[in-house]
Amino acid sequence: MKLEDLKCVDNNINLDKYIEYREYTKSNMQYPEWLGDFTKEDLKELLDNGTKIWIYYLDNDFVCSMMSIPSNEEDMVKFDLDFDYKEVIDYGPMFVNPKYVGNNLQYQMLKYLDEYVKSKGYKIAIGTIHPDNIYSINNLIKDGFVLTGMRSFKRGPRNIYVKKLINK
Repeated sequence: MKLEDLKCVDNNINLDKYIEYREYTKSNMQYPEWLGDFTKEDLKELLDNGTKIWIYYLDNDFVCSMMSIPSNEEDMVKFDLDFDYKEVIDYGPMFVNPKYVGNNLQYQMLKYLDEYVKSKGYKIAIGTIHPDNIYSINNLIKDGFVLTGMRSFKRGPRNIYVKKLINK
C-alpha cells in the first residue's frame, strides 16, 4: 500500500472525525497511552497556529493520519533543545488504522513530512515517542532521527528524537 495512492484530506479537517479515528486506533492498541490525546480545543488552537493534519482514506475507509506542529520557545525548553524554534517542526501524533498496520505507512508518512516541512523552510524535525514503542522508534531511526534525551510528561515518558533536515 502506497501513501500516494490514498485519498488525502489536509484542510478543513473534521476534528470530530479525527478524534473518532484516533480513539478507534487507541482502543485497538495494546498500549493506548503511546498515542497522544489532544482535546478538540487543543486541536483547534494548534490548527489556528500553523499545525497541519493529514488524514488518508482508501475509498471511504480511514487508513492513517499525521500531523506537523510548529515549535515555540517553550518547546525548546521542554525538550531541552538549543535551536532557533522558528526552524523546528514537531512531528505530532501519527497513527494507522489497525486494519492497515504492516503496510509501512508510518515510514511513508515520515518521508512525506520530511519533504513537506523542508519545502516550508524548516531545518530541524523533532519527534517524541514512548520508550517502549520500538516499532515507531525504529521508523524514526530509519528516517535519520537521533535520540537526544528522555522527558516525562503528563502523558508519560517520551524519548526525544531530532533530525536535521537537509535539502538535496
